[in-house]
Amino acid sequence: METSAYLNAVVDQTNTFADWVHGKDAATPVPTCPKWTLADLVDHVGATQRMVALLVGERMTEPSNAFAGYVPAPVDSSEWRDWLTGTAAEAQQAFDSVADDTPVWDPSGDEAGVRFWSRRLLGEACVHRADAAAALGTPYELAPEPAVAAIEDWLDTMTSRGYSENRPDFADAMRGSGQTLHFHATDAPGEWVARRESDQVVLERTHTKADVAVRGPATDLLLVLSRRRPLDAASTLELHGDRALLDHWIEHMNWVTD
Repeated sequence: METSAYLNAVVDQTNTFADWVHGKDAATPVPTCPKWTLADLVDHVGATQRMVALLVGERMTEPSNAFAGYVPAPVDSSEWRDWLTGTAAEAQQAFDSVADDTPVWDPSGDEAGVRFWSRRLLGEACVHRADAAAALGTPYELAPEPAVAAIEDWLDTMTSRGYSENRPDFADAMRGSGQTLHFHATDAPGEWVARRESDQVVLERTHTKADVAVRGPATDLLLVLSRRRPLDAASTLELHGDRALLDHWIEHMNWVTD
């Protein structure tokens, strides 16, 4: 997807999220993020979008002032829809002012901050809309293409050099001795093989045999990998190989949900 396509999808996902949470009880628990209420979820989504809008719009090459413009979500949930659609619009406008090669801080350790953050916002919007669905008992649907983009964001971000350096506990848990995991979306182009080496996790976009493989519709694959749906509840997914290896991956390859 192009940067503009990512941002269009971010706006679409956020608008749906905003419609869902509008006027709802702020104290509603979010079962997929056990320490959060619906108010926490709304605040996180909007604050992240504003942070990224500031990073990109101000062309920041280091993150020390990234939260300078933080504004908490309104206390009154009847104001959430306008606030959320506004934060998504701010983010889209910020990206409209830059090119893909504009220098912007990239926490993954690469030098492609504009592309990184456009995809990161889409991954955030897709996964946290699933959180809202779980909290409100709303059916969750996502087209295959953005689901694949969200999986790519999830896997690429979590296996990046920058993330491992900032989370040594995570890096220790994910190191291995060559174990491989294959993730395969069946309704849109998307295949990934993760190899757990002694000093890093190597992510490749390829089709090959692995110690464990899981395949199925991209949306179901995203929800399982992001720990938004238990593997045993995802009847559309096919699992082959070492279940314990996959369980370990899902348990540790996550943030926010704990």
